[in-house]
Amino acid sequence: MGDAAELELSVWVLSVIGAITALYYLLKWSWLCWRGFKVYVVSEFWPVDLRSYGQWAVVTGATSGIGRAYAIELAKRGLDIVLISRCEDKLHAVATEIESSYGRQTRVIQTDFTEGHSIYPAIKDKLADLEIGILVNNVGMNYAGMLVHFLDVPDPERRITQVINCNILSVTQMTRLVLPRMVERSKGLIINISSEAASQPQPMLTVYSATKIFVTYFSRCLNSEYRSHGVEVQCVTPFVVSTNMTHNIAVNLLVKSAPSFARDALNTVGYSCYTSGCLTHALQHIALSILFPDWLRLSSFCVEQTERFARTKQNWIKESVAQTAKKEE
Repeated sequence: MGDAAELELSVWVLSVIGAITALYYLLKWSWLCWRGFKVYVVSEFWPVDLRSYGQWAVVTGATSGIGRAYAIELAKRGLDIVLISRCEDKLHAVATEIESSYGRQTRVIQTDFTEGHSIYPAIKDKLADLEIGILVNNVGMNYAGMLVHFLDVPDPERRITQVINCNILSVTQMTRLVLPRMVERSKGLIINISSEAASQPQPMLTVYSATKIFVTYFSRCLNSEYRSHGVEVQCVTPFVVSTNMTHNIAVNLLVKSAPSFARDALNTVGYSCYTSGCLTHALQHIALSILFPDWLRLSSFCVEQTERFARTKQNWIKESVAQTAKKEE
């Protein structure tokens, strides 16, 4: 009789624990689904009026890819644009397109973000008289055109320094330049472009992945520090977007075009401070987090398979790089 009672009690306790666990996960996934619906669906119909942040938007790396797409999308939404990049001819081409197509004012600043700290006093002077409402820290670079081991980076002494200057120093220094006046006005938006490569460690993209996780942590910490001052800091972590960095891979269900991504990502402003930018990339992030966890990604087996994949793509990458260079000429 006593054993039966104990068994019944044990079954009841386990049932309660199971019910509580099921309820916890049901509520958790319901909340995540609602947040995803709000960020990626509701935002399509009720986007924030970006003009409320201020008159000017500054975009780094603004002559191609995601940066160019952000600049054009921001102009469409009524902001004047400061374009910063290293190629003066391309800067003026994008500026002319924005002025003629959308009737917005533009300014261009020619600079090379790989050169280090010496470039920022000149940028500060050129931004001094502007009411900057939005800063898009987009400029970034990989250290090789393909997946490689750390020691196989071409010209490593120069290249690694360039990547750190471009991917890390630019974000912190540009933020330092514009943030004080945003705090004074109690209004501003800083958008930092990180990467899905920062969501988990990425062997054979080691330096790129490491610099992008800096961008992610910097953005999220900064948002916590300054949102009470009226300044929002959004971290955007795109998956694959068809740009020069991705060798202009064909757009499909999983790969976004730069203009489409920029439009979707800007819609998430005000809805999320940490976003994949679009629904398809968010779903890919969830799938990879579940199916491709850290322990597998960092395993010797996975690295060997990545090496094998990289070898099979070498010729295609070389052809894509050559085509991109020819197109830019």
